[in-house]
Amino acid sequence: NKLSIQTRENVVMPLITIQQYALQIVKEIESGEVYNLKKSIFEKMITRSLYGNINASRNSA
Repeated sequence: NKLSIQTRENVVMPLITIQQYALQIVKEIESGEVYNLKKSIFEKMITRSLYGNINASRNSA
């Protein structure tokens, strides 16, 4: 129903935002644009946000 779709979107959208931000930072680190950040931290953010996204998708099925 519409309420469950809205609830899932409320969970998923922040996760997608976090994931996209972390992907952008990792790309900048790899290209040498940014030097003072730890790549592993942003890779963990990507992985964790992916887990949350998968879980939200499973719960909606």
